[in-house]
Amino acid sequence: MPGWKGSNRRHELPKDWPAIVIFVLRRDHHRCQHIREDTGRKCGRHANQVDHIIRPADGGTDHPSNLQALCEWHHQRKSSSEGGTASAIARRARRDVATPLHPGLIDPPRPDPAAPF
Repeated sequence: MPGWKGSNRRHELPKDWPAIVIFVLRRDHHRCQHIREDTGRKCGRHANQVDHIIRPADGGTDHPSNLQALCEWHHQRKSSSEGGTASAIARRARRDVATPLHPGLIDPPRPDPAAPF
């Protein structure tokens, strides 16, 4: 899968991940569980992939209750969106740390009101 290239996520999955995938796909009848925005209904196309509803990075678990079957298209779309969002946040954080404030924008230290001069 191209999305795994350069990722260490596969090593973070539980040892019984293949059995969990089979369970979730069977539970969802191999049908994509993505809710379409235009109709409010499930996609329903053939699903051959399993995805975390709440990402582990956001506190989600590998428990089947946090997993759903997705078609390849919706899984790629969701993963790309999440990856793009995470990259933007990281870029913004690096930029904010690397960009020093102009001296005119820094508040000068205020004198201690208890000091006489």
